[in-house]
Amino acid sequence: MTEKLKGSLSILLATIIWGSTFVAQSVGVEKVGAFTFLAIRTALAVLVLLGALWVRNRKSFLTILTNPRLWKVALPCGIALFAATAFQQVGLIYTTAGKAGFITAMYILLVPIFGLFLKRKPSITVVFSVVIAAVGLYLISGAGLGAVNIGDVLMLGCAVAFAVQIMIVDRVAGELDSMALNMAQSLVAGVISAMFMLLTEELVLTDILSCWLPLSYAGVLSMGIAYTLQIVGQKSLEPTTASLLMSFESVFAALSGWLILQESFTMTEGIGCVLVFAAIILSQIPVRPRKKAPV
Repeated sequence: MTEKLKGSLSILLATIIWGSTFVAQSVGVEKVGAFTFLAIRTALAVLVLLGALWVRNRKSFLTILTNPRLWKVALPCGIALFAATAFQQVGLIYTTAGKAGFITAMYILLVPIFGLFLKRKPSITVVFSVVIAAVGLYLISGAGLGAVNIGDVLMLGCAVAFAVQIMIVDRVAGELDSMALNMAQSLVAGVISAMFMLLTEELVLTDILSCWLPLSYAGVLSMGIAYTLQIVGQKSLEPTTASLLMSFESVFAALSGWLILQESFTMTEGIGCVLVFAAIILSQIPVRPRKKAPV
C-alpha cells in the first residue's frame, strides 16, 4: 500500500467519525453550554492520547512531551482548532447537523486559495474536483442562500479556521509524532475552552452527566482518534487533496442527521453526496506532467 493511499484512507476514516460527531454535538448543545462541551471534550481527548502515548512510548514518553518544537507547533494549531470547534459548536445551536457539515466543508475552497499565497498550485484534476465537490456540498445543504442565519455565518468562520489549521499542519507537522501533536493541540484548545467556560457559563454536574455519551464520542473518537488520523494523512498528501477528502464529512453528517436525528434527506441531497464522492475519486487520479516539446 502506497503512502498516499494510506494517507487517503486515514483521512476518509476520520471523516466518517467527524460526520457522525455533528449528531453528538447537536445533542450536546441542548444539554450543556458550548464551551463546557468543548472543554470536557478536549480534556477527554488529552487523557486518552496521553494514555496511548505512555503505552506506546514508555521509554521516550517525557522526551516526546518536552520537545520544544512540539509546543511551538501545537500553539497555533490549538488556537486554530479552538476557533474552528467553538464556531462549530455555537453554530449548531442555530442550524442543523447536515447543513453545518456542508458549510464547514467549504474549507475545500479556502485551502487552495490560501495555498496560492504559499505558491502552491493545485493540479487541474484537483481544481475540477473542488468545483464538483462545492456543487455537491451545496446540494447536500438542502437550503438556498436566502435561508442563511447566524448559525450559518458561524459555520463559515469555522470553515476559515479549519482551513488555517489544515495549512499549519501541512507546513510544520511532518517531523512530529502525530499522536503527540494532536494531544498538544487538544490541550491548547482545551485550556482556551475552559477559560471561556468559566467566564461565560454555569457548570451543572447533572447536565454534564446526562450528556456523557455525546461528550465521550466527540472527545475520544472525534478529537482523540480522528484528528490524529488527519495529521497522519496530511503527512503524505497535499493540503488541497487532504481538504477535499475531509469534505466527505459533510456526506456522513447529512446521513447521520437523517438516520439518527430524523433530519430531512432529499433526492437532491443524495445527488450532492454522489457528486462529492465523485470529486474525491477524481482527485485521486494521478496526473502525468506534460512533456516539453522538443525545441
